[in-house]
Amino acid sequence: MGSGQVTSTSGLFDFQGKHVTVAGLGVSGVPAAKALHARGAVVTVVNDGDDARAREQAAELEALGITVRLGDGSSLPEGTELVVTAPGWQPGKPLFRAAEQAGVPVWGDVELAWRLRGPDAAPWLAVTGTNGKTTTVQMLASILKAAGLRTAAVGNIGVSLLDAVLGEEEYDVLAVELSSYQLHWAPSLRAHSAAVLNLAPDHLDWHGSMEAYARDKGRIYEGNKVACVYNVADKATEDLVREADVEEGCRAIGFTLGAPGPSQLGVVDGILVDRAFVENRQKNAQELAEVSDIHPPAPHNIANALAAAALARAFGVPATAVRDGLRAFRPDAHRIAHVADLDGVAYVDDSKATNTHAAEASLAAYESIVWIAGGLAKGATFDELVAKSAKRLRGAVLIGADRALIRDALARHAPEVPVVDLDRTDTGAMLQAVTEAKRLARPGDTVLLAPACASMDMFTNYNQRGDAFAAAVRELGA
Repeated sequence: MGSGQVTSTSGLFDFQGKHVTVAGLGVSGVPAAKALHARGAVVTVVNDGDDARAREQAAELEALGITVRLGDGSSLPEGTELVVTAPGWQPGKPLFRAAEQAGVPVWGDVELAWRLRGPDAAPWLAVTGTNGKTTTVQMLASILKAAGLRTAAVGNIGVSLLDAVLGEEEYDVLAVELSSYQLHWAPSLRAHSAAVLNLAPDHLDWHGSMEAYARDKGRIYEGNKVACVYNVADKATEDLVREADVEEGCRAIGFTLGAPGPSQLGVVDGILVDRAFVENRQKNAQELAEVSDIHPPAPHNIANALAAAALARAFGVPATAVRDGLRAFRPDAHRIAHVADLDGVAYVDDSKATNTHAAEASLAAYESIVWIAGGLAKGATFDELVAKSAKRLRGAVLIGADRALIRDALARHAPEVPVVDLDRTDTGAMLQAVTEAKRLARPGDTVLLAPACASMDMFTNYNQRGDAFAAAVRELGA
């Protein structure tokens, strides 16, 4: 890790009379426009779409005196001194090229929230990674609450950072989930401590390359004060720590599913152990919790818990709070959620496994699996996933637009595994998929929905896909 003097720019920017363009409406654009307007900025909102929802949001902003241009998100309004963008807008858009040519800075909503923090604002414990972000941030918030701290899980998790920073509630510390999109547009963010959980190809259409994607993830470590938490099993995360410019005294802290070395957290005989935030870490270790305190105790979820514990310990949280927080935590729906046991077969909903990396972690949690997979591949390939998981597969049921990619990978790497290929996308498809999986399964098996694909070819989102799976299981059980 490099070291350098990093000066926070939070809370010092004067928006009075500044001409600010907000790119995009939605969950981040509307609060950003309101916050800037309230601070005296002359705000213009530009938005690509012009649908009923956009017109409704535009009317709300125009009533405050904010200018809104619908159906034109490409051109930079004359006189713009700053652009604040929704995180999903791609860097190559004409609006940003025009801003660059004009020397106009571009911030995301996270950058704006960071700049608007007051001088006594709560520090941020930040988490990113390809998979596991939301669960880890929620675990972290549960641990912090168990320590008696005023906190909230915010950011990419659905609670706006702007709302958290500008609201009336006071916090001691914030547990912050950050996506690669958000980090791309947050140049001055400086977390107390941060973690990159893992890195696997994702959103490459947005970032342009794996290198650019990793570089944006690595921004989370810039200027860290106490700890840069990395995954011992994922060397790319440690490489990002080495490249980061941090404050003097900031430490690299690893987490591992094996026995931890000094400056690491890990697992020994079913116990989560800290050898990082203890005196004489060469010889001493602190017990934090038992694996049985984690729900569910799947390997990747234990890794999430270790990362959350590392960030909490970096903030000075006692070991008992780690245990109590993990015991109290329950994951959101559709994340390795046990739906039912039918005739000795477990049915598990991991609809949130929308890419190959997440599906690999899910498949690794069970010994004998009938796998329900498929959907929109988003450019992914499946050979590595199937090759690693082949020995665990009792059978596979494939659904969705890009199922042929998985079928071909199964033919290459697991030719003995029986495959059911469902060529239908109607509302009854999931019931047929679960019925076929039930036929293939034997007592002791797990029927696992871990699609490794996005859901939008057949469903509104992964939540609806998981709900359809659970409903089908209940129907079979009845």
